[in-house]
Amino acid sequence: MKRPAHVHLGAMLLLLGICTAPTVAVAESPSEISAIQNAARHGNQGAELLLALIYFEGRGVSPNPVKARQWMQHAADDGQPYAQYLLGNWYADGIAGLPKNPDLAVQYWRKGAAQGQAQAAYRLAEAYLSGIGVKTDPEAAKHWLRRAAEAGYAPAQRLLGKMYQGGYGVPKDTLEGKDWLARAAAQGDNEAIRLLSIFVELGEDALQGFRQGGPELQARARSGDSVAQYQLALRYETGAWGLPQNDALALHWFRASAAQGNRMAMRSLADIYTHGLLGQSKSARQAEYWRQRADHRELPEVER
Repeated sequence: MKRPAHVHLGAMLLLLGICTAPTVAVAESPSEISAIQNAARHGNQGAELLLALIYFEGRGVSPNPVKARQWMQHAADDGQPYAQYLLGNWYADGIAGLPKNPDLAVQYWRKGAAQGQAQAAYRLAEAYLSGIGVKTDPEAAKHWLRRAAEAGYAPAQRLLGKMYQGGYGVPKDTLEGKDWLARAAAQGDNEAIRLLSIFVELGEDALQGFRQGGPELQARARSGDSVAQYQLALRYETGAWGLPQNDALALHWFRASAAQGNRMAMRSLADIYTHGLLGQSKSARQAEYWRQRADHRELPEVER
């Protein structure tokens, strides 16, 4: 995840209370460290996390893995989801002097995932796929992968797409697989783009569209290119490639693409109505309508 530029301490601590990946790019000053320490001692979760990272990375202080893990433990146990994700990683890999402990890694990833931390959900899904720290459970892996994928985390979208392509832990569904791979590709995930070139007969021009800038893609979409419309919808869905996240525009371009017969856009609409995404209410009838259109089956009686 990208690391924001150094910000004023007050704004940083506010962000730490509500964000999942707070880090800064330069060392803190002694006065900032003192203020962060004071906030951490008073139970501010974000300050606890930031202090752990300061000691871990040696930002303005000498690296101190003992203090790093102590404050990371405080932040995680106080409910900070990104700290829970990081502490899980530390236990998984034996970082900051901690012994490798897959069971504890899974416990902390589960806590973070339950709070909507996408990276924790992804690591938890990987654990269920590999059977590390838990019993192998492809169904549970799919559940947590979908949570992370729907939150816009590209690696989860890519892995979920591969699962659907191969029918591992889910019913084999190549169209669903292509859709998730395309969502990851729209965020610039090169592995997803490579897989699409294998799984999807889009042609080189369409595949290059995943690397095109926003203005060029928008021009193609407005000219009626259904593939560009679909790719533009994916970018608005997640706020990728410099475009703002915009549910209404994402839905608009999914519908425009689907209206021209793009089956992947149709499958996206089926997923949107199945899970109530992009501000839409869940609708089993609409979901089935778009799913059957994508599969070229007889259409159910719903509004068209």
